[in-house]
Amino acid sequence: MDILQAIGNTSLVQLAKVVPPNCARVLVKLEWENPTGSMKDRMAQAVISRPAADGRLKPGDTIIEYTGGSTGASLALVAAVKGYPIRIVTSDAFSQEKRDQMAAYGAELVLVPSEGGKTTKKLILDMIEKARELSQAPRTYWTDQLNNQDSIDGYFPLGEEIWKQTDGTIDAFVHAVGTGASSRGVATVLRRYKPDLKVGIVEPGESAVLSGGQPGPHKIEGVGVGYTPPLYEPSLVDEVIPVATDDAKAMARRLAREEGLFAGTSGGANVIAAMQIGQRLGHDATVVTLLPDSGLKYLGTDVYRRSP
Repeated sequence: MDILQAIGNTSLVQLAKVVPPNCARVLVKLEWENPTGSMKDRMAQAVISRPAADGRLKPGDTIIEYTGGSTGASLALVAAVKGYPIRIVTSDAFSQEKRDQMAAYGAELVLVPSEGGKTTKKLILDMIEKARELSQAPRTYWTDQLNNQDSIDGYFPLGEEIWKQTDGTIDAFVHAVGTGASSRGVATVLRRYKPDLKVGIVEPGESAVLSGGQPGPHKIEGVGVGYTPPLYEPSLVDEVIPVATDDAKAMARRLAREEGLFAGTSGGANVIAAMQIGQRLGHDATVVTLLPDSGLKYLGTDVYRRSP
């Protein structure tokens, strides 16, 4: 057994204290139990193993990707285990902890400057363009997460785990959109079992483009790229819920202090949206969402950093 076999089979726990009265049962999947502390380990394994198996990725090729950090750490982990060099295009908009973790696994980082440390549409497009430029070099393989269909398959097991762990009692699934691959993969599996399952999608309130709004800067890392991601599948979505950055941060802090669940900002946003849907469905229903990564990735940010 190697470390890649430790990916998946994460715990599912019920929220006890932050959930309002007359709300559905809200269950959260602890995706920080994956080896790098993030759900992205699931997609990283898929987008490297599949092309390696069919010859698109050859031994000795350098893997190229643009990422805010969690995907980069996951790709760097898989690359380290399988022996591929990796170059990651990232930015100062994302936490130092994430950049340090990518480097710890051996990734070479290429930094693209942000506008005031915030995620913007321009930043994402600049990062993509830099990755495209690097991918023109010989012996490179660009995983191109926003367009990579292999990543969707990487999340099918997550959907299977949720169905099994809830004994099929799930009524709604809620998750924030970055590339769109995780919500699409999970929803695809769950809808096969339960066609009337409600699917809620979460995005930053400051950049609510999937809700018909304009793109804008926000600080919910890993989600809200400022335009509709190519892998997003609206036919699987019943509702899009915008959540403001400050509200997501506040909920992340509440989860740690009241539930003992140490999550990142997108996890806070997911819980807020899950409770909104849960209040409409009522106390007899079950809503499942994800805590995509660990709060350890945000200790140096204003989500958890204590004032002097």
